Amino acid sequence: MRRGGEIRKARQGEAGLLAQLRRPPGGRDARIMLLAQFLDRAGTGVWAASSVLYLTFVVGLDAGRLGLLLGAAGVAGIAGSPLAGHLADRFPLRALLIGCHLVRLGTLCALLVVTDFAVLLPVFAVTHLGDRAAKTLEMLFATRVAGERRATYQALSRSSANAGYALGAGLSAIGLAVGTRGAYHVLILANALSFLVAALLVWRTREPRGRGLVAAPPGGAAPGTAPAPTATGSGPAPSAWRDRGYLRFVLLDIPMNLDDSILGVGLPLWLVSHTTAPHALIPAFLVVNTVLVVVLQLRVSARFQGARAATRAVVLYGVTTLACCVLLAAAAGGGMWTASAALLAAAVLATAAELMRSVSSWELAVSLAPPQARASYLGVAGMAQSVQKSAGPLLLTGAVMTAGPAGWLVLGAAVAGLSLVQRRSGLRRLDELRAVAERAAAQPAPAR
Repeated sequence: MRRGGEIRKARQGEAGLLAQLRRPPGGRDARIMLLAQFLDRAGTGVWAASSVLYLTFVVGLDAGRLGLLLGAAGVAGIAGSPLAGHLADRFPLRALLIGCHLVRLGTLCALLVVTDFAVLLPVFAVTHLGDRAAKTLEMLFATRVAGERRATYQALSRSSANAGYALGAGLSAIGLAVGTRGAYHVLILANALSFLVAALLVWRTREPRGRGLVAAPPGGAAPGTAPAPTATGSGPAPSAWRDRGYLRFVLLDIPMNLDDSILGVGLPLWLVSHTTAPHALIPAFLVVNTVLVVVLQLRVSARFQGARAATRAVVLYGVTTLACCVLLAAAAGGGMWTASAALLAAAVLATAAELMRSVSSWELAVSLAPPQARASYLGVAGMAQSVQKSAGPLLLTGAVMTAGPAGWLVLGAAVAGLSLVQRRSGLRRLDELRAVAERAAAQPAPAR
């Protein structure tokens, strides 16, 4: 009876998603930041669902110039994460994040009057630079205030962000149905308003204490953290650009983000060009992804707490991505119903890979970095996602789909194999970090 009572008590103590959002790790400031992210992503969803149509039918860009514009913006976004990490080690985090929101507010409002392609290029580049910098700064803020419960906060952040993105995409349908220049301008202003409100909410928070990412708990440093093997206990903070072990992690993390391109680019284009599935199925991919992330992210994160658990999530990422690619290859050889079922199942598996990636990528980026320079290290780690967003679609359209079903099989096998390499590399670096921490603890304290 006692054991059964303990189990029931534990279950009653488990907080659901809404309860966790009301009382997130980090308290009041974290709650305000989650609301700011929700509104930011809602505005982003409005613009993302309408931007291509606006640039095509209102601004008048052809496919070539549109592709060049988005490609240049993606390249500029790559610099956003390391720049944010570098600045976050030197300036107040709140001020930097407010600045990013205001920069995006200004560039987006400029779109109301700018139609010249030569001017649109720098406007889009600065906007994407601010986007990537803001995302890095948000997580830097969160991991400072949430401390060792950063994985829980990350799950709440992804759930609220996906809900906001879905809300924004749904609201954009109203403007798209009207289809006039004025309606598109209203959608742009809605996104701009989300940046303004987000900046005001960030202003209401308090500057998180400490440098790096995780504030040390009372009585000492955060458990499991130590300088990287290449770092010394004194002197200038180490640089991620000279840390080969960390750069190896970042390089391997690029293919561990391919689920984003598979879901957003690969699935729709493969359906249209290589299967007999109806085109009306494409919106269902986004619906499946959004619902599953909102419902499951917190539960999945709870199962993979800590750096060593995150290395297991990396392997699961490779396995689910391989299974997704197998289904995509199989969809090309079936009838309408078979192809539709295979594609929907592939969307579910791509979402499962995303859930694994959200657990592993951020946790390892934090845990594998030296605590005295985690902000700048995390900025470098953020480049993996930015590079994938630029190179991933080109890889899928230029190589994988050109090769047909075999291309998907090769891609899935490659990601699965690299996930094993990433896990082994991560475990080796964690062991090195532990050894450094044990040697540091064994050294006598300096005489006063």
